[in-house]
Amino acid sequence: MRIVAAMSGGVDSSVAAAILAAEGHEVIGLFMRLGHQPVSGVERSRGCCSARDADDARRVAGILGIPFYSLNFEEEFGRIVDDFAGEYARARTPNPCVRCNQWLKFGRLLETARELGAEAVATGHYVRRVDREGSLALARARDLSKDQSYYLFALGPGEIAAARFPVGDLEKSKVREVAREHGFPNADKPESQDICFVPDGDYRPVVQAVRPDSFRPGEIRDTSGRLLGTHSGVAAFTIGQRRGVGVAAGHPLYVVELDAETNTVVVGTRDELARGGLLAAGVLWTTGQVPAPGTELRCAAQVRYNHRPGDCTVRMDASGGAEVLFDRPESAVTPGQAVVFYEGDVVLGGGWIDSALPVAVRSR
Repeated sequence: MRIVAAMSGGVDSSVAAAILAAEGHEVIGLFMRLGHQPVSGVERSRGCCSARDADDARRVAGILGIPFYSLNFEEEFGRIVDDFAGEYARARTPNPCVRCNQWLKFGRLLETARELGAEAVATGHYVRRVDREGSLALARARDLSKDQSYYLFALGPGEIAAARFPVGDLEKSKVREVAREHGFPNADKPESQDICFVPDGDYRPVVQAVRPDSFRPGEIRDTSGRLLGTHSGVAAFTIGQRRGVGVAAGHPLYVVELDAETNTVVVGTRDELARGGLLAAGVLWTTGQVPAPGTELRCAAQVRYNHRPGDCTVRMDASGGAEVLFDRPESAVTPGQAVVFYEGDVVLGGGWIDSALPVAVRSR
């Protein structure tokens, strides 16, 4: 079949394209030129989607003998950056990688693929498509240390049917081995651990450039309400943060709450980070079928990318959101992050954390 391969210039997407070409598919390589530069002077060459990345992707396509195109998605990507800054301005911690998959790779890019007569879009994500009760579903990668299923919870049945993840069954070491066998110039290219438009790891200049209103001086208080100090803006903090809090108390302090309305940062002990549940908004299900309000579901909830899922009960509400009650308290439940629901290794769906619930809520 004709398949569009999203080629970022990294080794994973390059090997994904190579695997599909070896299987006899008609592969078209597409590089997304994002170009959004919210902060003057930020070095884009250390993130993904830079000019060097485009060159690496083009050279790989040449080795494979497949067509290669570079498309301008700057306008669409600007929406992701604006959402990112807007969430921080609301004292929430965003996850732009989920939005990129939802709006770009399996949104705008999938539309482009269909315009080209392609039946599928392939990426270098470490995730698998599996059969679940006669329907396609997403499942964790074979290499659990690289699993990216958390970032793809927003895909519905149509997107999953059109998606291909050729490296999902491979270990990372095998992916690099395949790249070396093909003579790819990026076979040993280091992985970027940063957000692509925050290549130095410091998101604050980006947020300040897009939403300067998010940096207003405010108060830092403890959980009893005692004033401990001041801060330069709630956007500089995230739930669970310990370093850079800016106040001392003779014991470690963590950010336990952020209040955008009062512009207040609340700090406390590690134990005070514990939460009994959360309220999620915009809940989506990979089957496309929304459970009726009041429906309760037993599953495991993952509240951030590097978190081990915990057993929980999900109770749907009439607004398309859900109340999630943990069997055991979870730490640093962060508004703005995604909560993803799993049954074993299979992704059921997920939503956006709107607020955390106290430990006492578990007794209800």
